[in-house]
Amino acid sequence: MGRVTHTLELPGWTHVYSGKVRDLYVPQGTSEGSRPTRMLVVASDRVSAFDHVLSPGIPGKGTILTTLSLWWFDRLAGGDGGRRIPNHLIPDHVLVGDAALELIPEQVAGRAMVVAALDMQPIECVVRGYLTGSGWAEYRESGTVCGIPLPQGLGDGDRLPEPLYTPAFKAPMGEHDENISYERSVELVGADTAAELRDLSLEIYRRAAATAEERGLILADTKFEFGRNSAGALVLADEVLTPDSSRYWDAAAWRTGATPAERMASFDKQIVRDWLAEHWDRQGEPPALPDGIVQRTQARYAELLQRLTGH
Repeated sequence: MGRVTHTLELPGWTHVYSGKVRDLYVPQGTSEGSRPTRMLVVASDRVSAFDHVLSPGIPGKGTILTTLSLWWFDRLAGGDGGRRIPNHLIPDHVLVGDAALELIPEQVAGRAMVVAALDMQPIECVVRGYLTGSGWAEYRESGTVCGIPLPQGLGDGDRLPEPLYTPAFKAPMGEHDENISYERSVELVGADTAAELRDLSLEIYRRAAATAEERGLILADTKFEFGRNSAGALVLADEVLTPDSSRYWDAAAWRTGATPAERMASFDKQIVRDWLAEHWDRQGEPPALPDGIVQRTQARYAELLQRLTGH
């Protein structure tokens, strides 16, 4: 698997982890094994496909992902008129004497969040509102999605009768997440937490799907992560409702498109995946992305940001 080794040296912070896209820092001086007072999550411009980090990245992608997450956290904190969903954001300034000290270094301004340290749940909370992707493949095979029976006669891209909660077990780094049954999630986290994760995920999906619909978009599916804070409350964490964690379609194209590709052209890195599938046999290191593919992908991310937020 392609892995990123280069990370930024940020004043006041120590790098502790890098995923395919995000880098995690803790305050300098945090002793090993102790719970940090806060963490810095930095979204890079890296793009991955087929378990490899590709080159070059998508310019501005980290800023778009962070801006969208912050916008959605605000909506879900009551900005959409619904009840407040707690999230992991904490103030990005601290008082030092009479002055406010900015915690986000200038090098990563616009693409970083200061967050609380949480005890993360081992479950990825997936909600599917439409039949597509791996769900469509399973449905054709057995009439189910993640083992859940569905009515006959549904087509690729069809809206499901009700949104489905299909949890996954978060695999160790470098391995694929594993779809699990709701009963298995109860075994992993207990009945009360499993029910709370399910109910929160379905509520957030419905609220976000309604917001997207108002803007001419379809939220086909998405995934959430949650952790417990120091008070024991379940808190929405990580990124939320970004094109890296969610599948968005244009509602008009979905209604009128003549082919599945036209109906379900997503606002994400599908352009990258499609190009790579045609030009790489998944042996050795993947080829560099052409400028045109990078530019088209960048434009797709930027269009989603503009349509959702107006910016």
